[in-house]
Amino acid sequence: MMYYLYKLSETGPEWLHGFNVFQYITFRAMAAAMTSFLLCILLGHWVIRRLISLKLGQPIRTADEVHKLFELHGKKAGTPTMGGVLIHGAVIVSALLWARPDNMAVWLLIFTIVACGALGFWDDWLKVSKKNSGGISERTKLFGQIAVAGVVAAFFLLNPATEIQARALYVPFYKAPVIENLGWWSVVFFGLVIVGTSNAVNLTDGLDGLAAGCTATSALAFGVLSYASGNVKIAQYLQIPYYPFAGELSIVCLALAGAAVGFLWFNAHPAQMFMGDTGSLAIGGLLGVVAICCKQELLLVLVGGVFVIEATSVLIQRIVFKVTKRLYGEGRRVFKMAPIHHHFELKGWPENVVIVRFWILSILFALLGLATLKLR
Repeated sequence: MMYYLYKLSETGPEWLHGFNVFQYITFRAMAAAMTSFLLCILLGHWVIRRLISLKLGQPIRTADEVHKLFELHGKKAGTPTMGGVLIHGAVIVSALLWARPDNMAVWLLIFTIVACGALGFWDDWLKVSKKNSGGISERTKLFGQIAVAGVVAAFFLLNPATEIQARALYVPFYKAPVIENLGWWSVVFFGLVIVGTSNAVNLTDGLDGLAAGCTATSALAFGVLSYASGNVKIAQYLQIPYYPFAGELSIVCLALAGAAVGFLWFNAHPAQMFMGDTGSLAIGGLLGVVAICCKQELLLVLVGGVFVIEATSVLIQRIVFKVTKRLYGEGRRVFKMAPIHHHFELKGWPENVVIVRFWILSILFALLGLATLKLR
């Protein structure tokens, strides 16, 4: 919306010529980051009060399920959850305000936030209403995520302008696509990216500020990647896929980064509110769709390295437990508890130490991901 203010510099008096900055993506991306950050800061306390008044407190696992973790986190019971609505609102308002409204990929990202956020809200609502940590079934959650992936696949594969490139598979460190045509396997691939990223961020959201901090670094990295993918000169220089619409997505990415930092103001240890599945599922879905939009799906594995480690730890724990239970009649564990941040907690690391060290890893992964742009 603010984009069209640049026209004042073309038709208005000389003192309005400064409005030409509104046509530049870099200016609007920074403005979007500041807007979403300030929205979170200004509305944070109001959202917390509303969540408390609605009695939307986070249920914590009981002592019977895992006694030690309950000892560590029991005091967090009742902390307002569903704080992800603050992130969603800030990102959507900033995107509508600063991104070009004629860019359909921006609307695709907004759809992803709303759809995945609604799925997460449903999950959180069941948890707080039933006063347990169950929520919706894994099958229902998976079905909702696949439905979002289907819409994203249709957006690319049914559009002649994007179909050919969308079917290609790019791998970091290689200039040309490794597979030029995935065919209808592209739908499966998009589903894996969106479902995997959404669930990975969801699993990371287990300690105060952990997911928010990692979100900020990943969003900043993909803000750079999407800007590069949408600039024909930069894309040609770096020899990465070029999508004309991708540049505007950097505005949404920086809005997400700003919102994550603003949310962190209230989510830092000890947290005043949690983002819940309302926030984490939407954030993961959004990052996955951005990666698809700039054809850097596999680079997301590196940029979001902390999310991948968290999800992999859960996968390893489940597989080993099931296999050893079948072989020996008793399940065995690789980690004290999964996701892996709980493993380090149970080893004696203070919660804030785990959080900060994972943030450091997230920064390193984001920088390594950006470094691959020159290693081709």
